[in-house]
Amino acid sequence: MKRFKQTSILLILLFISGISRAQIELPVIFGDHMVLQQQTEVAIWGKASPKKEVKITTSWDGKSYTTSSDKNGKWKLKVSTPEAGGPYDITISDGTELKLNDVLIGEVWVCSGQSNMQMIMKGYFNQPILGANEAIATSSNASIRLMTVEREKTLEEQPNFKGEWKECNPENVAQFSATAYFFGRMIQDALDVPVGLICSSWGGTRIEPWISENGFEKFDWVDLPEKDLEEFSQQTPTVLFNAMINPMVGYGIRGALWYQGEANRNEPGRYEKLMPGLVENWRKEWGIGEFPFYYVQIAPYDYGMNGQNSAYLREAQLKASTAIPNIGMACVMDAGEKDCIHPANKKAAGERLAFLALAKTYEQKGIEFSGPVLKDMNIEGNIIKLTFDHAKYGLTSYGKELSHFKVAGENKRFYPAKAIITREGITLISPVGKPVAVRYAFDDFVVGDLYNTDGLPASSFRTDDWE
Repeated sequence: MKRFKQTSILLILLFISGISRAQIELPVIFGDHMVLQQQTEVAIWGKASPKKEVKITTSWDGKSYTTSSDKNGKWKLKVSTPEAGGPYDITISDGTELKLNDVLIGEVWVCSGQSNMQMIMKGYFNQPILGANEAIATSSNASIRLMTVEREKTLEEQPNFKGEWKECNPENVAQFSATAYFFGRMIQDALDVPVGLICSSWGGTRIEPWISENGFEKFDWVDLPEKDLEEFSQQTPTVLFNAMINPMVGYGIRGALWYQGEANRNEPGRYEKLMPGLVENWRKEWGIGEFPFYYVQIAPYDYGMNGQNSAYLREAQLKASTAIPNIGMACVMDAGEKDCIHPANKKAAGERLAFLALAKTYEQKGIEFSGPVLKDMNIEGNIIKLTFDHAKYGLTSYGKELSHFKVAGENKRFYPAKAIITREGITLISPVGKPVAVRYAFDDFVVGDLYNTDGLPASSFRTDDWE
């Protein structure tokens, strides 16, 4: 009997001890090796024992912040971050301490979209990344941190997802988004600050699953799912936002990157509205103002006879790039592949996104961020003169004959036109007597041949609005 009492007392003490040692619980977005956005007030949140004081202490300044958890144990605090640096540690306590180690302060970017953002440095089967082995071999960098969000879909907004902050080394880079890595590598090298990259993407997905329920108020053609729907796919509106974006909403970021559009290519008119709609939705959810949002225009590819010419989707993306403030588009007209929808040259995509960030977000002078964009068209008889923005030092085709300009008369039939680079821009010699419209590279698959002297390609474009 005595032994039974001793055992019972021991179990009770262990139980009480276990309660007193209840650990702080954090979403996986907070962890060892993470990067926090510099020089701002960043939110940290989680769960603790109910109605307990929660204290956060940051090693960069020794400052402490306190709040109380609610009846469910939930709590949230904002802490001040200094200029870029580290590593630091963060201690969180509700009576029992949890320490986050090797925390850097720097620039944080969310990277999302479909397969061309998801495509890792090792590539897909029989689909390589150009220059990947060298990039992987030289990737060790203590100032870059990586997180890949595991794919999941849900009908309800979730508080957490699966993922882990990882250090930047060959093993981890080989399994990380190539586009995101090439972007991060360039801005880290240019700014000399730590960079955190969070990749949340899913191949083959449309744009609608990445928008929250609140983001569809203006898009009445989208049918939102019922919450008790038993079967649904990753294409169902809201389900990827719920599972793969919502858990990090509020995390301190500088901006977002996007590479998607192929799955929406047959609805360019709607995509032109949905693209800025997604940006406005994310900005509203984050509540930190009009943070920069940069995206990659889909690359040319031979989609065959099934569906609409993808140049219309590229046009929609080009128009969206000026629809709202603080967004921009990286063009990869010269990087597409006729028979592969996943271009090997992800370095072009990532670094052109970096040019946008460096020039527009970080305001570094001397960097061009866009290829030539049509400014004006002037028709004189059968001569058409085109001028361009983002061509301060002129245009080039790198010695090749420009071969993708077409001209049409009032009958709307397009014919190839002779194109000559001049000091003012492009002069076209029309093959029709009374030209009224010009198109450049307006085909499913084409290798763009018009650049500015900064080496950035022009998007496909047209001067007509014919159906």
